Amino acid sequence: MAHERIRHFNTRETYPEQSLDNDLCQAVVTRGGKTVWMRGQCPQNLEDAANIDSHDPSEQTHKVMQNIRQLIEEAGGEMSHLVKVVVYITDVRHREAVYRTMGEYIRGVHPVSTGLVVQALARPEWLVEIDATAVIPDT
Repeated sequence: MAHERIRHFNTRETYPEQSLDNDLCQAVVTRGGKTVWMRGQCPQNLEDAANIDSHDPSEQTHKVMQNIRQLIEEAGGEMSHLVKVVVYITDVRHREAVYRTMGEYIRGVHPVSTGLVVQALARPEWLVEIDATAVIPDT
């Protein structure tokens, strides 16, 4: 793996009362490389900023994570270079759906993660926004 990831864990042990399965860690150490700072990604197309036609938290999270993956790849990296995510949701009841979906994209990656429940995002139809950082190692 490109980065040193300290204290791996999976949310199924950390939050046994919730139906989650996310590979995370407590810290990520990077050396050199190219840092990719991404704008908070929302459930909209990168090409035209059109919102996806869904009010489902899982579908919105799929789009958000697809955008993150696309931006990392456009920068010359891959999802294994993801080091940090900050997840903003507008309703705590969406947490499991959002994190389950996010987990599909970070299986085996183990980024650090912070989650926040906020009153609102920039558009009322958005249920989730994810701020991500990746570090693409020097070759």
